[in-house]
Amino acid sequence: MKISYDEDADALYIKLKEGEVAKTKEVDTMLDYDSQENLLGIELLFVKERMPQVLKKVQVENITV
Repeated sequence: MKISYDEDADALYIKLKEGEVAKTKEVDTMLDYDSQENLLGIELLFVKERMPQVLKKVQVENITV
């Protein structure tokens, strides 16, 4: 599992496993699935606004705090 943060988009992405995303479902978050419907990753939007404590508690890539 990898967690990355895009400061420009204020989006946190949780990659659960490697794979090619075949589709994305939006349900207040973005869920990425491969062609066999396996969940590959989860993207949370507006992280600083909605969950600022998350950025302090987890180690993420692409972030400067």
